[in-house]
Amino acid sequence: MDYKPRVIDGLLSRKLQGKSAVLIEGPKWCGKTSTSEQQAKSVIYMSDPKLIDSYLTFVDTHPEMILDGETPRLIDEWQLAPKLWDQIRFTVDHRPGMGQYILTGSAVPADMSKIHHTGTGRFSKLLMRPMTLWESRESNGKISLTDLFKTPESIAAECLLTLPEIAFLTCRGGWPQSTYFHDNIALDQAIDYYDLVVESDIQRADGISRNPNRAKQLMRSYARMQGSQSSLNEIVKDIQDNDNGQIDAQTVNSYLDALRLIFVVEDMPAWNPNLRSKTAIRTSPTRHFVDPSIAVAALGIGPDDLINDLKTFGLLFETLAVRDLRVYAQFCDGEVFHYRDKSGLECDAIIHLRNGHYGLVEIKIGGDLAIEAGATTLRKLHDKIDTTKMKQPSFLMVLTAVGRFAYRRKDGVYVVPVGCLKN
Repeated sequence: MDYKPRVIDGLLSRKLQGKSAVLIEGPKWCGKTSTSEQQAKSVIYMSDPKLIDSYLTFVDTHPEMILDGETPRLIDEWQLAPKLWDQIRFTVDHRPGMGQYILTGSAVPADMSKIHHTGTGRFSKLLMRPMTLWESRESNGKISLTDLFKTPESIAAECLLTLPEIAFLTCRGGWPQSTYFHDNIALDQAIDYYDLVVESDIQRADGISRNPNRAKQLMRSYARMQGSQSSLNEIVKDIQDNDNGQIDAQTVNSYLDALRLIFVVEDMPAWNPNLRSKTAIRTSPTRHFVDPSIAVAALGIGPDDLINDLKTFGLLFETLAVRDLRVYAQFCDGEVFHYRDKSGLECDAIIHLRNGHYGLVEIKIGGDLAIEAGATTLRKLHDKIDTTKMKQPSFLMVLTAVGRFAYRRKDGVYVVPVGCLKN
């Protein structure tokens, strides 16, 4: 299988030029090892079953057997020997040069009690997510998020992706291996991922034993809450109402913490702009899985179900769009936020860059009425922002699942199908 380039490739290259070691974190199966192998000059796989016992012995007695090699040296599954962190920190302190090590590991975190130094100044961290549609080669990439921040007077691109194709891509997800397969074989990858999470990974996240059936109940409820700011108590009630589960808020919180540790859940923080009025802003995070396919697997549905239930489809498409926006924003040195105030005004995604520039995004399945509603919301939020205290938004965009063309409306709002977007 040929390697499909990732947005993070350029970020990793940049980090290696400025730090002695780079740690790549992210969900299992998102491609951390394959991406790191593209830039590594030597590799050691700590999980090799034939050598793991020897490697663990060397960590204590002869760490050079692990650390010596052409740089950048990739140490895969480094968390199997947490002492490597301090040994790498000591090595780079006494050996000049940037880009000496790349560390990757499974989603199960390292035992931090065995690490004595934070690595500040030596290590840099990169968060890797599942593939965007641009990376998996479904988006044609004719519209660049980077370019939108320059506020072009006009944009133009054609998108040929259909609603059934978007439904399939939502269910398939951005797992690299799945992008090489078709039909049910591709869809199986997300189901297998979900099964491993509830049966194994959630148990290993922090050493606490958890009930797989409760994990399934929670993940189904969380899937029903996609794109909302539901409280723990609301999740508990949803489980009781829909799954007949007996669970309390403390248990729900424990399970969610475990899912965050293994990068299955990635909630979206609230955006707090300067406003002209004293409108109270809701600060609760918005619920999202790191990939929409996890929600699909948790709900036990498929592409046809989404086509027949456009409300559910819209919620899960929003998670797909947020996944892609997060990856593209990371390339631009930005983050993605959500806005909602007590007046009921809500904006699906705000891409805020480190330099203070930002763009407002509404996410819609498509259609003239939905696009008009999204544009109206964007203009309302735009008018609330106090531009004497912060910059004007660089752009307003309605990001759609389908639509034949990407274009700029007369009111300045961009309409962009997700199948045209890239970083």
